[in-house]
Amino acid sequence: MNLFRKIIHIDIDAFYASVEQLDNPELKGKPVVVGGRPESRGVVAAASYEVRQYGVRSAMSASRAHHLCPDAIFLPPRFSRYQEISSQVHEIFRQYTDLIEPLSLDEAWLDVTQNKTGEPSATRLAQQIKQQIKNEVGITCSAGISYNKFLAKIATEEGKPDGLYVIPPEKTQAFILKMNVRKIPYVGKVTAKKLEGLGIRTGQDLYEKSEDFLVEHFGKFGHDLYERVRGIDQRPVIVNRERKSISTENTYSKDLIHGHELLEELKALVEDLIKRMERREMEGRTLTLKIKFYDFLQITRSVSKENDFFSFDEIFHVCQQKLEHVCHVEFPNKPIRLLGVGISNLDTLPQTHIMQLNFFHILDGKQN
Repeated sequence: MNLFRKIIHIDIDAFYASVEQLDNPELKGKPVVVGGRPESRGVVAAASYEVRQYGVRSAMSASRAHHLCPDAIFLPPRFSRYQEISSQVHEIFRQYTDLIEPLSLDEAWLDVTQNKTGEPSATRLAQQIKQQIKNEVGITCSAGISYNKFLAKIATEEGKPDGLYVIPPEKTQAFILKMNVRKIPYVGKVTAKKLEGLGIRTGQDLYEKSEDFLVEHFGKFGHDLYERVRGIDQRPVIVNRERKSISTENTYSKDLIHGHELLEELKALVEDLIKRMERREMEGRTLTLKIKFYDFLQITRSVSKENDFFSFDEIFHVCQQKLEHVCHVEFPNKPIRLLGVGISNLDTLPQTHIMQLNFFHILDGKQN
């Protein structure tokens, strides 16, 4: 275990909502929700801190958010603008280090053990980065500092919003033993419930369990739990993380059954997937159809092959076959509320395929 690494985790506060408040000063100090409309089946993508005090959280249904805070201002997401702001923030990161691992548009790890400024204190570097983002971009962020990625990430949560929190090596064990196990990354509701059923609620409870016990109940993740509760995380900060999949999905305002309307929606999703593949110059060997029914039952159906999927006709044909089998054989006439398509096991898109995709878009009048 390397106690001499210096890792900073940065998380922009309420990112989408903060960008909306930045671009429209009249929204500052007001309860802002970015996501679907309350009358739709959309969800909350981001919630400003002003609306969070009412219990509104990300991934909550928009209708529930409106019920909790009727005065909330609902705005549609503007992803191109969020990408622009994220790029500005990463330009600031690169002034300090090239060892940057993004987790999403608003979150990243920075390894500043050896940095471009020569500053030996990761805490002072984090303070400088936070201030520079606030001055140059106009938004706030929170920072966590420690000697590994796991501890830096959970430290960030302690300082939100617009805060900074440090977990030094000598205080690590005391911090972990008293924390709720829900704070461990990837411990979601299901895992937390299972842990609680085993009498594990705090870091202390987890620490007292053997590695064999945890692996028996949680598989490979049990090994990770055993190490994390001991402050161990050997993962390096990985630059240019490989994208594992490309996907797109849509939740519908009314339930759909198999027929012309559903196939038109599938066609639109495949067209969007093709555009995303083209922008990223990627294709893949595994195609996945995602379906969520009216009762929230969610299933996926995947097809893999030796060579890559890349053409609209092939992707649509495979997805259509899978959809028809689901709708007529597995779940006859069961109404659908969400449909999605995705591609994984990715490869770089050959230039000939890029030219072919561009040609099809020109013919369809859909050139970007």
